[in-house]
Amino acid sequence: MGSLGRASAVLAAGTLVSRITGLLRSIVLVGVVGSVSSEAADAFTYANQLPNSVFQLISVGILTAVIVPQIVRATADADGGNAFISKLFTLGTVVLVGTTALATAAAPWLVHLVAGRASGDVLALATALAYWCLPQILLYGLYALLGEALNARRIFGPFTWAPVVNNIVSIAGFLALGAVFGPVSTDAADWTPAMISTLGATATFGIALQAVILLIFWRRTGLALKPDFRWRGVGLGAVGKLAGWTFLMAFVSLAAGVLQGFIVSEASGAGASVTVTANAWLVFMLPYSVIVLSIGTPYFTQISEHAAAGRDDEVRADIARSIRTLLFFIVAAIAAVAAAAIPASRVFTRSADDAQAAALVLLCYLLGLLPLTILFIVQRTFYAYDDTRTPFWFTMFQCAVIVATALGAWGLLEAGVIPITALAAAVALGQSIASILQTLVASWLLHRKIGGLQIRSWMRSIGRFAIAAIPAGLAGWGAFLLLGGATGWTTSGQVLGAVGAAIIAAVVVIVYLGILALLRAPELKVAGTLIRRFLPGR
Repeated sequence: MGSLGRASAVLAAGTLVSRITGLLRSIVLVGVVGSVSSEAADAFTYANQLPNSVFQLISVGILTAVIVPQIVRATADADGGNAFISKLFTLGTVVLVGTTALATAAAPWLVHLVAGRASGDVLALATALAYWCLPQILLYGLYALLGEALNARRIFGPFTWAPVVNNIVSIAGFLALGAVFGPVSTDAADWTPAMISTLGATATFGIALQAVILLIFWRRTGLALKPDFRWRGVGLGAVGKLAGWTFLMAFVSLAAGVLQGFIVSEASGAGASVTVTANAWLVFMLPYSVIVLSIGTPYFTQISEHAAAGRDDEVRADIARSIRTLLFFIVAAIAAVAAAAIPASRVFTRSADDAQAAALVLLCYLLGLLPLTILFIVQRTFYAYDDTRTPFWFTMFQCAVIVATALGAWGLLEAGVIPITALAAAVALGQSIASILQTLVASWLLHRKIGGLQIRSWMRSIGRFAIAAIPAGLAGWGAFLLLGGATGWTTSGQVLGAVGAAIIAAVVVIVYLGILALLRAPELKVAGTLIRRFLPGR
């Protein structure tokens, strides 16, 4: 537990700083190009999301599902995994270079695919920016390959801290854009080649530095990384078979996400659209990243080790322990974000009215945070057992629900049941519904696979957390009203919105912890151990 606590603390600290600087990055970008009803902001969001989407298709699922368990196994080889990792990195780099070249050449078609219902000016600007952004596929891929290898060797810090540099570079670039060309127009037709180059180069240069930083820490692995094109006889065939299912899973997830973005693009320039959904997702992912990834990633490595050794009882204990620990923090985060949704959204908007529209999208996403937390552990346990086929099928189910709800939202818009300003919120709600149903199905399948998940233990914990979170959330909402509500000082500016959200969140956390202390919740002890890891000297 001590090594897990230390690893979790390093990851959490790095992720927290990364996410805070990421939030600052988004705040600066909103200040320069806007968000709600901003064609320029939507065009950049579509262009900058393309490399993430294409990279996710070919790498993210494969890396998460396959690389960590395989590298853990490869370390038992006589050479400590040197041959396997060198061949794996060589093959991965070749695939990434080829994919990057093809995606960049296909930029106009990719932009039309993801934003086809936007205006011609938005599509033109998004295409110009995409030529700058799509090379990020290679850079993201190298960053992920290096980072997952470091994680598998229990070197958790660099992978988490490297994005801070990217965020700092981006903030500097966005400020330069505003200083040189400000006030920057939100109309796509007004953008010049110099403005496009400044914004696009800023985004890609930051990702390049993010990848280079990991190379500095590679010596700690003790591995001699070198090009090796002799790919036979070292087990890459098994990796390919496992990766096949995760590739299909990533493709299906990407297709569902593309459909969501395509539908939401109709609201570009008219209300909450893709930039608002992206910023709402950023707020949604802040507690997920700081809590779930930082605590869950070391558990995933441990689960992989226990699964590889055939110690199923320890795997079941790991699952129950990790879920209880994660949900202790996540439930508090849900209550805090829900209570502070409007001031938190004001951070990413230019007016109080825009903040309310964005807050609705955030709340709809927030419904899926608890099931997504459970799914993190459940899905990665399948990966630890080299089962990538089952996650494919329950992800297929999730995507089917996403497609159905997105098309349903579009149908309601066309029928005049909902206004165009509510389209993004309706799509976000569908995403949460899909996550809830997917988690139920995935948990049931894992229960059948390994003979139990100790569900009763963490369901009792959820009950305790809910008893504490509901009054805590209401106390936070009361604090928001006392501070003036939707027309008070917490919605009068971006900085004040952040301050107001922090005050409300603090009220929620204090009440939450106080109630759990009265209930003598056993999870408080584990949480306290993790928190003490952040103190100086620990």
